[in-house]
Amino acid sequence: MPAVPRARLVATAVHLPPRYRTVSETRERIAASGGAYVPPPGLIEDLTGVRGVHVREPGTQASDLAVAAAREALDAAGAAVGELDLLLFAATCQDLAEPATAHVVAAELGAHCPVFDVKNACNSVLNAMETASALIAAGRYRTVLIACGETTTDVARWRVPDHEALIRAMPGYTVSDAGAALLLTAGPAGAGDPGVLSMAFGADSSAWDACTVEAGGSRNFRPVDDEPTYIRLNGDLLRNAALDSVPWVLERAGPEIEAAREAAFVAFHQISTQQFHETIDKLGLPADRCLPTIAEHGNCAAASLPLQLVRARETSRVEPGDTVALLGMASGFSFGLALIRL
Repeated sequence: MPAVPRARLVATAVHLPPRYRTVSETRERIAASGGAYVPPPGLIEDLTGVRGVHVREPGTQASDLAVAAAREALDAAGAAVGELDLLLFAATCQDLAEPATAHVVAAELGAHCPVFDVKNACNSVLNAMETASALIAAGRYRTVLIACGETTTDVARWRVPDHEALIRAMPGYTVSDAGAALLLTAGPAGAGDPGVLSMAFGADSSAWDACTVEAGGSRNFRPVDDEPTYIRLNGDLLRNAALDSVPWVLERAGPEIEAAREAAFVAFHQISTQQFHETIDKLGLPADRCLPTIAEHGNCAAASLPLQLVRARETSRVEPGDTVALLGMASGFSFGLALIRL
């Protein structure tokens, strides 16, 4: 009986737009919008810990950011576009409602393989990795490219009537535009071989309305004003759902969480400096093997985990042979965890 192949992560790349908007500049734009409320200096920084975010140039699409990162990943792996057997676009954002943004990315790259989108808020890349790993293990495909393009700065609300509205709109001031790409290929699955070792996923969908962008779906297909286009929090429901989910995360992903605590590096989705420290505390993660990126880079949505992995490699926190853990948390509410030997 032939051995089941293991998905091996051969390249990871991130593309961050060069434009950088400080939180002070964000406050200035809120003030200039003519809204009834202007946050006092330092409020956004104090609440989130974010110093600034990356903003794409006008006219740049989610697919453009994904293509830039994909080309870097292919170059790093020494792989040609013609070697791709499958291309997945995985992000909170998209170019169009129809067709799948994966087609736009494939056309720009010159790829002629099957394509489709994977969408699950900030867990999109992690779910795409689960999909790619399963298809590689099944022998359906050998080489899979996951491409992510986030244009989340579009969801910021600039005119706010009061302090409460600002708090509900707070995520929009901390999200960054970003591209990311991961290249996976089939490899042997021996005890010491690199690749995706295990994964665990779960969801508490009762909290689906904790954090939403309403426009674009059947509920608000043609919004009559800008209101449904903004990201909004439903009070503390998202934070509470994340914290309250810890017991069942530990129950459902117990072995993987234990392994994550022993990993050389742990990346997890970050939305504020407070949440960064709370996650480490609640899940018992090794603080010295985690990397805070939220303050400098903001919330890069589904590109967050690739960003942390790239930064870990650039700072020599990880090297070939190390095991890393990627922990995803997303509005909806869902979690995912991947253990990967580099």
